[in-house]
Amino acid sequence: MTEETPYNLEVVRWFAVMTVVWGIVGMAVGVLIAGQLAWPALNFDTSWLSYGRLRPLHTNAVIFAFGGCALMGTAFYVVQRTCRTPLISHGLAKVVFFGWNLVILLAAITLPMGLTTTKEYAELEWPIDILIAVVWVLFGVVFFGTIMKRKIDHIYVANWFYGALIIGVAVLHIFNSLALPVTLTKSYSIYSGAMDAMMQWWYGHNAVGFFLTAGFLGIMYYFVPKQAGRPVYSYRLSIVHFWALIAIYVWAGPHHLHYTSLPDWAQSLGMVMSLVLLAPSWGGMINGIMTLSGAWDKLRTDPILKFLIVSLSFYGMSTFEGPMMSIKTINALSHNTDWTIGHVHSGALGWVAMVSIGAMYHLIPLLYGRDQGQMYSVKLINLHFWLATLGTVLYIASMWVNGLLQGLMWRATSVDGTLTYSFAEAVEASFPGYYVRFIGGSIFLLGMLIMAFNVYKTVRGERRTEEPAPATPLVSPGGANA
Repeated sequence: MTEETPYNLEVVRWFAVMTVVWGIVGMAVGVLIAGQLAWPALNFDTSWLSYGRLRPLHTNAVIFAFGGCALMGTAFYVVQRTCRTPLISHGLAKVVFFGWNLVILLAAITLPMGLTTTKEYAELEWPIDILIAVVWVLFGVVFFGTIMKRKIDHIYVANWFYGALIIGVAVLHIFNSLALPVTLTKSYSIYSGAMDAMMQWWYGHNAVGFFLTAGFLGIMYYFVPKQAGRPVYSYRLSIVHFWALIAIYVWAGPHHLHYTSLPDWAQSLGMVMSLVLLAPSWGGMINGIMTLSGAWDKLRTDPILKFLIVSLSFYGMSTFEGPMMSIKTINALSHNTDWTIGHVHSGALGWVAMVSIGAMYHLIPLLYGRDQGQMYSVKLINLHFWLATLGTVLYIASMWVNGLLQGLMWRATSVDGTLTYSFAEAVEASFPGYYVRFIGGSIFLLGMLIMAFNVYKTVRGERRTEEPAPATPLVSPGGANA
């Protein structure tokens, strides 16, 4: 296939730009609600701006708006380049883009209004759930249809992960969202009690597994080798990594329900499978980092590669911490504390956001045909990297400290068996951590604003001529077949 292959890049451009836009929106809401915990008056005594309504808006905006646009945009780009054929339907791809962004807009309207199913990561009501299912199926039609018309026999491993994302999330979303509508804006789950909780965390944890892990590993397996200019360290390991991850992840959900009415055997199964999950997770991390073998010097001069490699480090840390927190004795200390919040954000900011940002910095100048495939300013990318790293470390460290503090205070007892501390005292002791978290989140958001400026200048075709442009990597991620 020649370089003149008419790839469909218009929709990829739209998704790339909206990734940056929704990233800023979602993280700005996150900074606001982090501020509300430190300074409660920031809800302005308005129900629309209360923590309970903005928190699900924040999670939906960061996961499904920012993360979803990054996944869809890169999936449409990678599947074309690795299959050496344009998308099967440019029209359907446009429908996916506008449909997905309509879902996000409806979420931004309904969640502050208090219209919610109350299910974690699945708060949107039934009409929007149906729209999500339709758009997601169309996403799958475009993706798998393009693979079916590929010009080469080989299916590059990144497409395996994107495919697992599409199939896995479709099944999870449809079955967890089954509900009985009572009005246009209210429905009730068809499940009840412990079964509803089990379905929710089968969905909730596997939304992490397939949406926030498998999908972004697809990004990693294409963009890390591409930016490094080297093939994947071990293609065989990438396939073993894929099948082990997919087979094990679906069993880990019950670890969210320790010490509940869920049967003890189910809780223990979730714990054991979570511990087993460490092996394939670290296999993927090692494969990504070792792709730089013989090219470590590039980290000194390439801030995009810094984003991608540091994201893998956070992925490794998060996938070690998660299994450890699933152990019942550790979970007894960590559950319902800010430690869980720190764990989630080490994955969300350190892994998901950083690998997405690195991919966008690689992709956007190529999509817009900019000089030597470079962003407007490499120095601004470097500044963004350090702001993102500092912001993430401040955020997660403050929440780890808060979590341990809260867990220990809640379980402390006096000689006579009464609680040593009241809940209010534990909240009061948590305030220093909330201040640090707000600062960390604000620093991360500042980095996103710098990225938006850099992207704007790049799209306009400008470039800072005083900055040397690093050589553009030419090696395909999977060797000759990619």
